[in-house]
Amino acid sequence: MRLLALLLFAVLTVALISKYLGPDDLAQCVETPSAEESCQPADVIVAVSGGDTTARTIEAVRLYNNGWAPKLVFSGAAEDEDSPSNAAVMRGIAIAHGVPNDAISVDEFGRTTKENAEETADLLDDKNISSMILVTSSYHQRRTSLEFGQRFEAVDIRNHPVAQDSQWSLWWWMTPVGWYLAIGELARIMLFYLGVTR
Repeated sequence: MRLLALLLFAVLTVALISKYLGPDDLAQCVETPSAEESCQPADVIVAVSGGDTTARTIEAVRLYNNGWAPKLVFSGAAEDEDSPSNAAVMRGIAIAHGVPNDAISVDEFGRTTKENAEETADLLDDKNISSMILVTSSYHQRRTSLEFGQRFEAVDIRNHPVAQDSQWSLWWWMTPVGWYLAIGELARIMLFYLGVTR
C-alpha cells in the first residue's frame, strides 16, 4: 500500500511540474486560427533562444506559416562574441523555411530570459502590439511568460511551448537532464517572485 501511495505521489508530482512549467494557451486550438477567443491570430509571434533553439524556431515558423501572426520576433544574443547571434541564426532558419525577411525582427542583445523580455519590449515599443504568442521550450515557458508579462503589461500574451525538443519530452522525468532543468526553472521562478531575477 505504501509503495502504491509513493507511486501515485510521484506520478502526480511529475504531472503537476509538467503542467506548471509548460502552460499552452493554444492547446485546445486547431492548426490554424479560429474565431474562438484564445485561438484568434496575434499581432506577433516571439521566440526566445536557448536550449534547443532550432526546435523553438521551427515551431515559431510553423505558427507563422499557419497564419497565427504576420510578424516574427527572434530574441537571443550570441553564445560567443565571435559568432552570429542566436537571433540571427533563427532568422536564417526562418527565411530558409519561406518566411519573408521583412516579416522578421531580431533582438541580438538578450542574454538571459529577463533581458530577452526587456530587449523585445524595446524592439516592439512603437509597434502598437496588443497580442503576442510566446514560444520557447516547455520547461522554460512559465518563467518566460512571467518575465514577458512584467514588460508587456497591456499585451495579451498567449503561451505556446515546443511540445518536444532535444532536451525535454513527456519522459523528461526519466533523465537527470530533465530533473536538472525542472528544478532549475522552479528555483528561478521562485527568485522571480522574490524579485531576484537574472
